Amino acid sequence: MKRILTTLTLSLIFLESAFPLALAAPPRQPDKTEECELLVVGGGLSGSAAAYEGLLAGKTVCLTEITDWVGGQISAQGTSALDERPTQRKLLYYPRGYLELRTRIEKHYKRLNPGKCWVSESCFLPRDGHKLLFGILKDAEDRGNGKLKWFPSTVIKELEISGDGKQIQSAVAIQHRPAKNAPPLNTLPLSQTIEDSYRYENSAQFDKSIIRFVPKKSRKSAQKPKPADWFVIEATETGELIGLADIPYRLGIDPRSVLEPSSASESGDAYCTQGFTYTFAMQATKEPQNHTLPSFYSQYAPYYSYELQRLASFPLVFTYRRIKSVKPDRKLGTNPREYPIDPGDISMQNWTWGNDYRPGTSQDNFIYTREQLQATGQLQPGGWMGGLRTETLRKGEENAIGYFYWLVTGTTDSQLGDGVKKPYPNHRYLSGLDAPMGTAHGLSKYPYIREGRRIIGRPSFGQPEGFTVWEIDISRNNFRDDYYRNNLSEEEYRRLWAILSGINAPSVLAQIVSPADVKPRSRAFIFPDSVGIGHYAIDFHPCMAQSPPEAPGNKEREGTRKGQGQAYPFQVPLRAMIPQKIDNMLVAGKSIATSHTAAAAYRVHSFEWSAGAAAGTTAAFALENGILPYELVDRLPQQEPQLEALQRRLDRNGNPTAFPNTSIFNTRQDWQ
Repeated sequence: MKRILTTLTLSLIFLESAFPLALAAPPRQPDKTEECELLVVGGGLSGSAAAYEGLLAGKTVCLTEITDWVGGQISAQGTSALDERPTQRKLLYYPRGYLELRTRIEKHYKRLNPGKCWVSESCFLPRDGHKLLFGILKDAEDRGNGKLKWFPSTVIKELEISGDGKQIQSAVAIQHRPAKNAPPLNTLPLSQTIEDSYRYENSAQFDKSIIRFVPKKSRKSAQKPKPADWFVIEATETGELIGLADIPYRLGIDPRSVLEPSSASESGDAYCTQGFTYTFAMQATKEPQNHTLPSFYSQYAPYYSYELQRLASFPLVFTYRRIKSVKPDRKLGTNPREYPIDPGDISMQNWTWGNDYRPGTSQDNFIYTREQLQATGQLQPGGWMGGLRTETLRKGEENAIGYFYWLVTGTTDSQLGDGVKKPYPNHRYLSGLDAPMGTAHGLSKYPYIREGRRIIGRPSFGQPEGFTVWEIDISRNNFRDDYYRNNLSEEEYRRLWAILSGINAPSVLAQIVSPADVKPRSRAFIFPDSVGIGHYAIDFHPCMAQSPPEAPGNKEREGTRKGQGQAYPFQVPLRAMIPQKIDNMLVAGKSIATSHTAAAAYRVHSFEWSAGAAAGTTAAFALENGILPYELVDRLPQQEPQLEALQRRLDRNGNPTAFPNTSIFNTRQDWQ
């Protein structure tokens, strides 16, 4: 809506500065209006964390979610295996809400790892992830005297943006429920329902309610206008509100540069995002099962593989993310290839050369670019349909179902050749509304998304084109590798090592010190505006080179794993959560301002919680202090007293903003 301003006459611009831009008229008046202090869009881990902190701060929180479960990765997306690094886990150095989640898992099962999986110290059933997390939110509501308004099965259709383009004044949403004589929710896969979910009209599948979210009216007479009456927190998996509000963002691979030196592309590629995954659950059985050949199996069979010889073991793949063990007290050895599988054990599958679907061209990319949104009419008032390619969603569903059939019957391997894969028919695919995924079709309610739209932050010191967390800020890569000398100019290579040298940068730039003589820092960049923490490897599930991804002989996009490797424990800067243009929006989760390479680490469970907790706390702090978030950081590197007050509040509340011993004088951090 706001984008129309650039083409209107001066008289219309004047009128729109006095009145908010109009929404496209829905087919009927909203069925209800809901008041919020925090509107959190997306009920995944980051959205739930934002809601949790908002509730503990006594705020009225409206929480919307496209599925009917909170939790995202641990529930609706099925990846209920907590990705954690050893040192952070040993010290339990996590935000308070994440620690509470771990405690409740352990209390519920009487153990932290009921699945006896080997990839994590906590693998559990997705449906329990929703129940436990929703209980945490309700308890936070009681403890903080806040108000939780929960809107499952709800999508945002339109935003009303002020005439000056700086504030979201209201949001129109559509909540769906089964129509009369229609099957229950979660009967059909997402590809068959998502477009209907974004249409105002009732359908054979859904009856719909139109909801208008607005700021909560103050019960007190304000002495002066507040800079913002509410805050909207973008916590969707794909960065939906970023696309809908037409905020500047990145998508896919960034151009190779001093800050992103491992990039696979000199010019960037918006179509090559990380793969997405429809997870499913399978159960070991005593007797062999009859498995029906999917009609589409031959299309996807050329893709499936164990990937590497060291991973070529069905017991290893099954126990990798085993979410239920019938013998959880059994002691296991150190070799997952030898882990026993008992009838009744349940495994959740999330495998790169299996149920990952990895499109990477303009013909099949999953998340639409801005140009594609324009071409499909989704940036027109009332035109938003979620910003995704439905056909690719459907193919991801088929690919996942085909992968199960390959696991239990397949005898070929696309990467390792013949003689590696054997059938394992003593397993069944779990489907049904009471099954672990909570769907009649057996797939997760929503795919696990590793990378969505990523905002470009506002111009900041050192980054005049917009703040971003880059590869060079967190990576432990060996930048002395010949690749960097060969793919960067001499000047760029020197600048790279100037950045890595820390306080010796002037000497490197002045050519007093050679890059070969630089002792690089051995820690992540320290951000003065840090509001959270995270630690995980830079882990890629790259796009494929050709379309379709499952084409016989297809390979991963060349060079996309160059930046893969370990990362230092890192921080979440507030500048990465503040979008351009919109003053009363904060971004949490995977859509914060990171590069493609950095985003491969800024995406797992504890990070999402930390970013969400920071967003919820910052929004509450801004409301209480009559300030906009960008005002906390716009004078950096000068001292910002209110920013420091926010950081003290986060730390005091058990939401760390830095790892132990983080200091510019501590040049090494050997966390594993």
